[in-house]
Amino acid sequence: MGGGGLVAANFYASAHESNDSGQNRTKAAATQIATIKCPDVGQQLADVPDKARAGVDKELANLDQQVNEAYARLASTRQAQAGDASFVQNAILGPLKDKRTAVIDRIRMDIERVGGTFDDALKELANCTAVAADQVQADAGQNNGDQQQGGEQGQNNNGDGAQQNIGGQAGNGPVADDFVDITRVRPNVPPAPRAGGNASTGTFSVSCGVNENNNFNTDNLIVAPGVNNGAHHTHDYVGNQDVNAFSKDQDLANATTTCSEQGDKSAYYWPVLRLQDGTKEFDDNKLGGGAEGNAGRILKARTAEIEYVGSPTSKVVAMPKFLRIITGDAKAFSNGTANANAHWSCTGFEDKVQLTDKYPLCPQGSSVVRSFAFQSCWDGQNIDSANHRSHVAFADADGNCQNGFEAIPQLTMRLVYDVPTPTIGNGQVKNAFAVDGFQAELHKAITDHDDFISVMDGGLMNKLVDCINNGQQCGTGVDEQPQDKPTATVDAGAGSGGGKDGNGMNHDTSGSMDPPQAPASTRATEPARGDSPTGQSAAPKADKTPSPVYQQDKAPSSAEQQDKAPSSAEQQDKALSSVEQEDEPTEAPRNGSDDSQVTGTAEPEASSVASSAGGGSPSTEPQTETQTVAGDLAETGTTLWPAMAGGALMIAGAVLLLAKRRRRSA
Repeated sequence: MGGGGLVAANFYASAHESNDSGQNRTKAAATQIATIKCPDVGQQLADVPDKARAGVDKELANLDQQVNEAYARLASTRQAQAGDASFVQNAILGPLKDKRTAVIDRIRMDIERVGGTFDDALKELANCTAVAADQVQADAGQNNGDQQQGGEQGQNNNGDGAQQNIGGQAGNGPVADDFVDITRVRPNVPPAPRAGGNASTGTFSVSCGVNENNNFNTDNLIVAPGVNNGAHHTHDYVGNQDVNAFSKDQDLANATTTCSEQGDKSAYYWPVLRLQDGTKEFDDNKLGGGAEGNAGRILKARTAEIEYVGSPTSKVVAMPKFLRIITGDAKAFSNGTANANAHWSCTGFEDKVQLTDKYPLCPQGSSVVRSFAFQSCWDGQNIDSANHRSHVAFADADGNCQNGFEAIPQLTMRLVYDVPTPTIGNGQVKNAFAVDGFQAELHKAITDHDDFISVMDGGLMNKLVDCINNGQQCGTGVDEQPQDKPTATVDAGAGSGGGKDGNGMNHDTSGSMDPPQAPASTRATEPARGDSPTGQSAAPKADKTPSPVYQQDKAPSSAEQQDKAPSSAEQQDKALSSVEQEDEPTEAPRNGSDDSQVTGTAEPEASSVASSAGGGSPSTEPQTETQTVAGDLAETGTTLWPAMAGGALMIAGAVLLLAKRRRRSA
């Protein structure tokens, strides 16, 4: 969004040996240029008159296109770069600056034409700079090369010894360094703010499917309206089914929806996740797909949970219709982490570990989870803003909205994927998975993001607000069987190893990228989670108290078994025989009580994660069976029949005694 970009050069790992030492020095110089970094103009446009918005948005899309073209030229001129150390500057950076200068000047004219004020400092953003290879997060020259058939990303040199690319099926990532074994990451999810007396503790769930309709496109109605392929990557769509670059508000209002609550025609869309196994998808040669560095098999989420939650400090007000919100930053690798809001984890680990700049390698039986928590504070006036961010904000560290903003229902989403675990060895990754994105962003995990346009009818929105403010659990989503829900309570000291900044932004303590450090007013405060209305869990979907329907059907984990209140069946057993109930066997934890299943390769910090959840390893399988209280039918009979027999004898004795008294009186 907004014309910034980080272009990854397919730089050389080595050059031909030659007696011409001067030529070797020239080639060595060429190997130093790995990327081109361009400032993001759109993020600096805080105030654009409404009448100039359409023109400015199109010009910002032109800046994005120019970065893509620069990337393509950089990747296709390897031989020229090897022979001329000044080639990148003269043939790519110089012309790119001229093009960007012209676009920024047109933005100035669009703004001033309608009486707006243009900041001349924006003219300085035309210049892009070359970045040395050793400054790139993952050293592509040493890690990975071309995507081989079957998904292996290894080193692949051409005839003169020049490396083809940095890795990935399309040559632009990800690389081995972009993945981390989640069992080796220390707990980094501390508690979120505790709910106050005026908190809105309810939840409202909606069920909109997982894009069973295969509704994809590469547009972005929020950022680039009226521009084909404005996103330069492919989106999954659920909810509203008429979302494209040219959709108007009335089109959205008249559209069909995949949501079971037909009054919800909101647009929920996110970049697809792909498995880079060599598959050529339907968009392999299309813009936004393989033609722009997004290659591999598109994976469909197994579940897509959408839930609105409240504020820990206040009641919420209704969202305005057609409110637009983007959470996360598709260009976080080049823009920096101020707007990054990626959350990656695995089932069984969500309430302990959340990653921002790494993809998780999940243990056997565990699934990949992407979670999103949208901004929950609104300026009370605008449904969008020039940079598509200023009209909404995250709550502060204590859960309060600042600068006169009002608390609105916070949209949270949780996507669960069955993804084969990539194999990593010798600096290479095989069968990697990665989120779609701008090709210059190298498919980094930190670029994950989510988009939302609110199109609920007034009656449904009011119902949602009342539910949340009254502390209820409502919506069609609560009637569905949950899958892979986090079950362990977040330990208050879990974040002592690094993790979060206390404001809801999850920090990855395992990677070399700096953790996100946004201003307090823009950091993500996660939705209310916890075992009671007075507590919250910091990670999205971590430790949500199940609704009554969930409590009836969900088999508890080993951690839940320790705290579970007696069921009605247990109470009956107690009434029959307290001694017998004390001797009843308790059921062993389900789904992997052996710690070695999940933490067999973990460091000591990771094993402590499991112990904090109640002594067993995290449950990593979908828990759909109804768990019995204790014992089987035969065991139940051994305690129930003697009691019934005794009761029958007592009744018979009473009848005989009554008959005897009647005879005497007669």
